[in-house]
Amino acid sequence: MKASDLNKSTVDELRSTEAELTKELFNLKFQLHTGRLEDTSKPARIKKDIARVKSVLRAKRG
Repeated sequence: MKASDLNKSTVDELRSTEAELTKELFNLKFQLHTGRLEDTSKPARIKKDIARVKSVLRAKRG
């Protein structure tokens, strides 16, 4: 997910994207702790995507 793509999104789209990524991160953490997660780098990538979304939201708000 690129910040340039996020800049084109509306605030509502960004909020829904953030919610989806947060749910996905929760599920990945659960899988990680139960030993079912094969790609252990995915939670870190999702965290970075959430940070990008939050940064763009902050920039658009004020």
